[in-house]
Amino acid sequence: MFRMDGRVALVTGCGSAGGIGFACARALQAAGATVAITATSERIFERAKELGVFAAKADLTQANDVRRLFNEVEAALGPVAILVNNAGMVQTGKSAKRAKVGGLTDAGWQHHLALNMTTVFNCTRAALPAMQAAGYGRIVNMASVTGPVVTIDGSAGYAAAKAGVTGLTRATAVEYAASGITCNAVLPGWITTESSSAKEVRAGRACPTGRSGTPDEVAACVMFLASEGASYVNGAMLVVDGANTLMEMKV
Repeated sequence: MFRMDGRVALVTGCGSAGGIGFACARALQAAGATVAITATSERIFERAKELGVFAAKADLTQANDVRRLFNEVEAALGPVAILVNNAGMVQTGKSAKRAKVGGLTDAGWQHHLALNMTTVFNCTRAALPAMQAAGYGRIVNMASVTGPVVTIDGSAGYAAAKAGVTGLTRATAVEYAASGITCNAVLPGWITTESSSAKEVRAGRACPTGRSGTPDEVAACVMFLASEGASYVNGAMLVVDGANTLMEMKV
């Protein structure tokens, strides 16, 4: 039930060797999937060499580029049956300052929505026709506890976008369940990656588990939701945070 032989899987946001996306791609490949990975920078081809998988550069905020990406993946490997929408949070060459709601610029607001929600929408929309034709599909969206469950001062744009991802997840689940397609979201808490700050690592130590999570621990949850064994799990929000959001008092 948890093998993925014969399934083509596309994982977005795989540029970092120590990131969640790369861990997901590695786990899917180990389960037998034929994997394609994408990111916005040339380093995606380094990751592809490490795994021996297909790779393509793409700006997922641009619908035309997403259509080109899916056409390239299908031409090389076949139609995408498993989509892991991991891209978000940061993008090479683009950034936005943290700001409270009243100080968030139009450009900053649009940056967060484009990077964290529009990317998910563009890829999901591109994947659906082939999944509908096959009568099978698994879509796993990487949301966050920030937005849907908790928030951080100065993170309004990011939080709103990630909350939007959970709304899109539920809508997709309801609208395409009859086509054999599931759409679920994973909501990570403090996860140690190459981009983790010292402050974030300290926050991870304050959770009940006493440490931050690892990309592989998030990937394990993605693997379940992407498998045939999760056929009756649809529209779920799976929190992966070491019980951090359950503990009200941390001091």
